[in-house]
Amino acid sequence: MDFSDDAVPIAELLDERRHLLDVALWMVGGSAQAESVVDEAYRQWFELPEAARRAIESPGAWLVKTVGGICLARLATSAGYAGPAAADTARPQVGVELQHEIGEVLLTALDALAPAERAAFVLNGCFGMALGTVADVVGRSEPECAELADRARRAIRACRSHTATPEEHDAVARAVREACLSDDAVRLSALMCPDATAFFDGGGKLRSLVRPVHGAEPVARSLLTLLAHHQRVTLTAHAVNGRTGLVARYGGQVAAVISLDVADDRVSQAWIVLNPDKLRPWNHPARSVRPVIGS
Repeated sequence: MDFSDDAVPIAELLDERRHLLDVALWMVGGSAQAESVVDEAYRQWFELPEAARRAIESPGAWLVKTVGGICLARLATSAGYAGPAAADTARPQVGVELQHEIGEVLLTALDALAPAERAAFVLNGCFGMALGTVADVVGRSEPECAELADRARRAIRACRSHTATPEEHDAVARAVREACLSDDAVRLSALMCPDATAFFDGGGKLRSLVRPVHGAEPVARSLLTLLAHHQRVTLTAHAVNGRTGLVARYGGQVAAVISLDVADDRVSQAWIVLNPDKLRPWNHPARSVRPVIGS
């Protein structure tokens, strides 16, 4: 039998492994653990009968799902999770790799999540896995997984709770808008905390970033790229989750809703919703979404 049609470009192979390692790193916290998880996923792949492998429509998606399942099983059986109160003392030392990538505060918040919450947040909220697939990994229903992911997001946001007054928050949000409109990367970077993180939620429906962006300059660049000047793109200040956020429209339709967490007069976290399903209420004529006065 000629298997030449099964050949895959080396760049695609390495990109696939890198993506799997990223998912595993966010799930388990250390590079050695992540390598072990990915190796196990590939072992399971090659243990499948040839016919079974050929029947899998998307090997990459199968591998991500398998990595998620392996990570969840290891988190659930690890002595490392003992609840939020024990998160600091329970974290394995190998977590330093993820700490370097996302910062101490966010890592502490991740470590405080229950395994199912962390899985739902990482797979759906950080890497855009569809909720139906997350449900298969976690062993819960889609609504339950959606609630797990939302609960995790609330916990992540609470780790850097609002230290700014509504007026201070509003001023920072509007300054971010002005920096984006003027394409001022220096100004926008200065408005970010050094360890700022941006989360992009495309819901698997758009080719948005499939992993969080960390650091003031990378976050600023990602926002400027997303909101690049175009005659049909507008950016306005709106009330989002009770505080001033940003809404980007393309051709009059809401294309992105950006919620900001502000600490010490700078953005600590940006949450960019691009998922068309989640934006549907913003575009529904029955809903009234009013901009903050003066936007």
